Amino acid sequence: MIRLFVLTNFLLLNLYACQGGYFSCIEKIKDSKTVQNSSLYIPVKNNKLLVYSKEKPKTKILKYDPFLSLYLIEDTKKFKYPFLINMRLQLGSAIVNDKLSKEGKIVKNQIGLNSLALYSTKLTKLALITSSCCSLEGIATPRGVIQKEYIKRFLSASPATYSDIGIRVKNENGFVVVSAANPYLENNPLQKGDCIVEFDSKKVRAASVFMRHVLFSKLGSKHTIKIKRGNKFMTFKVVSSKRYGGGMVSDTFLEHKGIYFDDTLHIVALSKEFIDYGLLLGDQLLQVNAIDVTNQNELLRYIENFKDFSLLLFSRRNFQFFVNIK
Repeated sequence: MIRLFVLTNFLLLNLYACQGGYFSCIEKIKDSKTVQNSSLYIPVKNNKLLVYSKEKPKTKILKYDPFLSLYLIEDTKKFKYPFLINMRLQLGSAIVNDKLSKEGKIVKNQIGLNSLALYSTKLTKLALITSSCCSLEGIATPRGVIQKEYIKRFLSASPATYSDIGIRVKNENGFVVVSAANPYLENNPLQKGDCIVEFDSKKVRAASVFMRHVLFSKLGSKHTIKIKRGNKFMTFKVVSSKRYGGGMVSDTFLEHKGIYFDDTLHIVALSKEFIDYGLLLGDQLLQVNAIDVTNQNELLRYIENFKDFSLLLFSRRNFQFFVNIK
């Protein structure tokens, strides 16, 4: 009898969520056991769980996004009231976990994989951003908010890959500006400092929207990009290639060559080519093109300063050596 009352009560909360504020969303998160230690297990459609976790779930993985630390697994308990992603405009939202909620809003949109969205208020634990109807608006992580457009694409796209045209961008003085350009992408026509004016004949006004168009485009698709460089306007043809770095994966453009780093520039993954060069896991990068670097941002800033090759200085147990990367 008590169990029947609890189920009936929850059903009413679910049905009247839009009128009942965010209390019903707290109850839904609690009942579904979405918050589990340092991970989120979010029930979604088709008896699946959308997982945000830095640790690999100990079950069969249906899909994995290493850039955003997202997994898709089976929901063996088959929670009856999955979280829906509402792509319509919401009048309000809150950050919610299994204990409390705080109303707020997105104050900065997600720019690609490296710069997650910023919410106006925070909770100490992992949480969801939901509407008052408990529809999923985002996932609040220590790095920021993964917005619903990325969640929807992860759930619908197969496999979980992203496209790249060899640049990273930022909003600057009302324009979208190239903050870094990949020197290893063959025939990359774009340069740091270029102002992006149009993409596929559409005006570019926000870095967040532009990066979604790039990342979500089909691998191998052809695009037209119009830029302003100094006082000149130029138009280039570009092709979407595979994205190798970003988000929880190092993003220094050397990933394009098969070298991956941790936050202090120790090598954490290598392609076979560079094992043959003599590099080993754990080697630490000290310089690029004769400039000292201590983190990924510095490396990304200086990696473009090369002509025929990049001169990299590594350290291994107090032994230093150079490697040339063409």
